[in-house]
Amino acid sequence: MKLSDSLGQQVIVDNRPGANANLAAEIASKATPDGYTVMFISVSHAISKSLYKKLSYDLVRDFTPLINISSVPMFVVVPPSSTPKSVADVIALAKAKSINYASSGDGSPEHIAAELLKSMAKINITHVPYKGGAPSAVALISGEVQLGFNTAPVAVPHIKSGRMRALAVTSAKRNPALPDVPTVAESGVPGYDMINWYGAVLPTGTPANAINRLNTDINKILKLPDVQQRLASLGADPLGGTAASFGAYIKSEIAKYEKVVREGKLKQQ
Repeated sequence: MKLSDSLGQQVIVDNRPGANANLAAEIASKATPDGYTVMFISVSHAISKSLYKKLSYDLVRDFTPLINISSVPMFVVVPPSSTPKSVADVIALAKAKSINYASSGDGSPEHIAAELLKSMAKINITHVPYKGGAPSAVALISGEVQLGFNTAPVAVPHIKSGRMRALAVTSAKRNPALPDVPTVAESGVPGYDMINWYGAVLPTGTPANAINRLNTDINKILKLPDVQQRLASLGADPLGGTAASFGAYIKSEIAKYEKVVREGKLKQQ
């Protein structure tokens, strides 16, 4: 493991699945703030603050930001034989009649990406949740649904094989894997930007020297050619940066998705 080599000591990965990663966050929030517990988070944690009525932790209060590690965009996709050729076409179609879309589940990043489009474009599209990205992709390919939102690792192989057609990428910039596919923002929804991001935080109270050391080491690791190559193979972009900038980003993401959940009247869990 790169981080273990950089720190000169063993790094143990403790997977704690459950409750949409909220169980792991609850445990990490109560850990001793000595720099030896790092919590890996994603955009789902920013979304959870609005979707769950009674979280046992607060992402801002109980954690100190460490670093934003990487991002993975989603693609807005349709079956190959579908009439819409762009997001603008989808918006026009949705304003004329009801259409549906698939996601990997209620409250998933794909679900929220669609709800963000729905809010910004002022359209009404019906959510059809599936149990994971692969089943939602199969549903789109088979024609069960008219529109799909899938992460790059799920969507790109199907797009390249011709089993689905990409209308746009959800990130603010085009994706190197499919450089000819425009962004949603380029396609008639200015300011649209939705990605799966992955970062790291520490329990509140962690000493500054520990934060600085870990931030410096992870930034260096993210610049290694083999790490960048591995991330690219997953459709991910390396990010990095300061702890402070990541903290500001987390707060902006929480506010962004609070608005999406509120305007979409999404059911809290």
